[in-house]
Amino acid sequence: MSAGTTVDIEQIDPANRAALAAWHATVVAADTFGREENATPWQLPEVEAELAEQTDVTRLVFAGIQDGRTVVVSGQVGMPLRHSTHHADLAVYAHPDHRRRGHGTRMLAHLEEVARGHGRTVANAEAAWPYDAPADGTGTPAGEFLRSCGYKFGIGDVMRTLDLPVDDAVLDALAAEAAPHHAAYTLRSWAGRVPDELAVGWADLLADLMIEAPTGEMERQRESAGVEEMRRHEALVAAQGRTTYNTVALDADGWPVAYSNLAVTRHEPGNAFQWGTLVRPEHRGHRLGLAVKAVNLRFYQDTVRHDEERATRLRTWNAEINTHMVSVNERLGFRAVERLGEFQKGLVGA
Repeated sequence: MSAGTTVDIEQIDPANRAALAAWHATVVAADTFGREENATPWQLPEVEAELAEQTDVTRLVFAGIQDGRTVVVSGQVGMPLRHSTHHADLAVYAHPDHRRRGHGTRMLAHLEEVARGHGRTVANAEAAWPYDAPADGTGTPAGEFLRSCGYKFGIGDVMRTLDLPVDDAVLDALAAEAAPHHAAYTLRSWAGRVPDELAVGWADLLADLMIEAPTGEMERQRESAGVEEMRRHEALVAAQGRTTYNTVALDADGWPVAYSNLAVTRHEPGNAFQWGTLVRPEHRGHRLGLAVKAVNLRFYQDTVRHDEERATRLRTWNAEINTHMVSVNERLGFRAVERLGEFQKGLVGA
């Protein structure tokens, strides 16, 4: 920090649109610096919608403001209220023009103190680095920053991208290959809101994703499975300008046992995001993972085939140790482009 400058950390009122926009501009500048092709920061309207919904997660945002004018570092805290109630998700964004001056370290310490004040004892954080760097981020600026602040590497993820559209013949061939293995199941696809008759089973599936996916050294808990909470999340997704495309596998009793979904946003029409894919353990071995992903992607492409703003790239993140899902994605044509590390720290004194 140069002599004569003062940086004050202030909580931002989401209703103050000018202050939130300045906070968000620093988030975008930090997130895209050096990774312009791979960064996917939320757009400001998406952030505004999320901050307006505080029923299931307490979300707070902070700005480090230099000399009362310039946001040099942004931070945010997310604290679940229905599950993992001792956890806090923290993120720090130091503006590229103001790095290596201690702003990020100071902001992270402030966020940790906020989390402690809310009774949180575990802090989660993420960092991205190039795909050709070490899987645990050793030697990368982002990975070493978190380690220097006491965070332990928990698991490594890989971002993969897929150019769209995928040839229909490729998707049809993959679906046909899987079909004989899941003849006892029914696949059903839709866009947007989950049909009422599937809501309970769908919510239950979503709740299992956090613990059924590989967790490495990360402490994770099952998310809550209530339909009411799921409906609130659907309303938030809609308020953010997003649309989901979903495919589910139903057993003989009509109960959801596998799913895959992706999302698009009107704020980034070129991008689509693979969200979740899960097959219940007792129903694995029937190629349902491949089936729901291939069928869902074909469903999305059929739905938007004549839409001039249809997505041209699909992004997904998988734990590197999740070899089965990685192989499914590779068969669809995904290619690895970047690494993401998940870190965790115990908050002593909470």
